Amino acid sequence: MRKRAPLLLRAMSPPFPLPDPMRLALDCARAAGAAQEVPIGAVITREGQVIATGENRNRRDRDPTAHAEIVAMRAASAALGSERLTGCDLWVTLEPCPMCAGAIAHARIARLYYGAADPKGGGVEHGARVFSHPQCHHRPELFGGIGADAAGVLLRDFFGERR
Repeated sequence: MRKRAPLLLRAMSPPFPLPDPMRLALDCARAAGAAQEVPIGAVITREGQVIATGENRNRRDRDPTAHAEIVAMRAASAALGSERLTGCDLWVTLEPCPMCAGAIAHARIARLYYGAADPKGGGVEHGARVFSHPQCHHRPELFGGIGADAAGVLLRDFFGERR
């Protein structure tokens, strides 16, 4: 059996200004929050060009799988005419959950950039750590902490208003 390389997460120091795709993901997260959805946004790029965007739509669509990442991957697959998003990067404001991490692997996303870590529900750096399992056949390059402060403020404000 082939030995797997250990999971490598590259922590990014906060660049100033934020990369354009993460700024757009934060805009998508704000739109989700304005629609009373959990404020998470996602953007898919290929060769620096935006292919698709997504925001949480669980309540609006009455769909438990309508996480920002899934919404963006569905739109990118439709735009590119393929279920494989080879060569694409995913930018998301919160560490993906295990469901989204599995979809990211199946879609063959090349690089995953995410903002805030999610110790309670994450599936990349926390929890299930989907990409570290030998059953995971594709592992994107991982970059965490990009826009973490801004993403964290959106989430804290959203949930603070509801408590």
